[in-house]
Amino acid sequence: MPRILRCGLVQATCENTQASVGEIKKTALEKHETFIEEAASKEVRILCLQEIFFGPYFCAEQDEKWYEIAEPIPGPTVEWAQNLARKHEMVLVVPIYEEAMTGVYYNTAAVVDADGTLLGIYRKNHIPQVHGFWEKFYFKPGNLGYPTFQTRYARIGVYICYDRHFPEGARLLGLNGAEIVFNPSATVAGLSKYLWELEQPAHAVANGYFVGAINRVGVEKPWETGKFYGSSYFCDPRGQIVVQGSEDQEELVVADLDLETIEKVRQTWQFFRDRRPETYGDMTVQLP
Repeated sequence: MPRILRCGLVQATCENTQASVGEIKKTALEKHETFIEEAASKEVRILCLQEIFFGPYFCAEQDEKWYEIAEPIPGPTVEWAQNLARKHEMVLVVPIYEEAMTGVYYNTAAVVDADGTLLGIYRKNHIPQVHGFWEKFYFKPGNLGYPTFQTRYARIGVYICYDRHFPEGARLLGLNGAEIVFNPSATVAGLSKYLWELEQPAHAVANGYFVGAINRVGVEKPWETGKFYGSSYFCDPRGQIVVQGSEDQEELVVADLDLETIEKVRQTWQFFRDRRPETYGDMTVQLP
């Protein structure tokens, strides 16, 4: 018996980036509320927003002013999301810049259930520090492991942007019961673009779950360090992309996912049964 679940991804551009931090956030929330209303009109049950959705991808520069955009969880933006989730009976994955305490910040996604309950958070574990992606200036590595969240409609997990290059966490999300893993990202054309449609379908196949991969779209001034190429997509447990957004347009990407596919695929490919964790100890040895 099919178990169809309609899910959505939002890919957008942050505007007004030279305004005050407060104005930037206000504009972004207004834009994304429109996307959430559109998703509701299309009967989307689980919707994921993009990485640090309420502002630009500010890690293209190193400037202390961006600490001002961080906020606690729960806090104003999560409360905003809780009200909308409750209104539309929609699960929302809400990636924001989290202030855990004064001077301690994480790249975090809050998961809000369809009744407005804050189910928990995921903190990005793998933090890059390369040209144009100065994330260690802003974020502490996550300290909550790889949790999954039982929502009204499905058990979901979150992996954020650079995390996707690491299969270990993707496997743990599967072992922790994820049926769908959402990966909100901010990535520009260049070295890693060929990996965009390679790594995450591979995670889906290796672990027998669906993946929702999001990327921003367009150029965010004043940085112009690269163009975000959109191309957000859902792929199934066979690694097949079932729907994909454009490279240059803001849009809501919607897919109907048959969660029964997970069991069918896992009964064919018994990767969890045939794992040999007792042989993997060297993976946890710290390299020099």
